[in-house]
Formats: sequence, C-alpha cells, structure tokens
Amino acid sequence: MTPTALLLLANLAAAAPAPDLPARPAKLGLCVACHGEDGTGRAPGTPHIGGQDRLYLERSLADYRSGKRQQVPMTSLANALQPRDIEALAAWYAAQPGFKGRTSP
Repeated sequence: MTPTALLLLANLAAAAPAPDLPARPAKLGLCVACHGEDGTGRAPGTPHIGGQDRLYLERSLADYRSGKRQQVPMTSLANALQPRDIEALAAWYAAQPGFKGRTSP
C-alpha cells in the first residue's frame, strides 16, 4: 500500500464517528456514585463494569434483585430496578469503552 493510501485510510478512520451510546438510563444515578458514568469503579473493591458483556450485567443485576447474589448495597439498589431498567443499565455500561488503567477517576 502506498503512503498516500495509508494516509487516506488513517484520515478516514479518524473521521469515523464514535459508535452511538444507548440512551442515558433513567436510573443511572443509582449506579454513578460507585461505578461512575463510564463504569469505572470509584472506590477500592468496586468493580469496573464499563465494557462488560451486556448479558452478564443483566444477569448480575437480576441475581442481586432475586437474592441469588448477596451484597447489601447492590441488593438494595437492584430491588429498586424494573426489568426494563436492568436492560437499559446493562446496555449503557456494556457500550462504555471499559477500564483503561486509570489510577484515579
């Protein structure tokens, strides 16, 4: 490939729009204090959930809601969610870029 062709491809890639995020979930505020808007855990021991598999996130929230998984803050918050909220939150966090090794938010 010629240098001109490589430069053209690089410019096209840079100009490509970022993938669209799903609509901001109505209940995102329940998650932000610990997981942030981008899914990066804010405190030691809080998992990074940005970029996780959507089905895994849905199942995890459903398991907290049913009591199959136990962790007091998560169980309490998950009980405030309806199935459509769980789907929206899972889609939001799955669409995030994921943890990039930042040491602080």
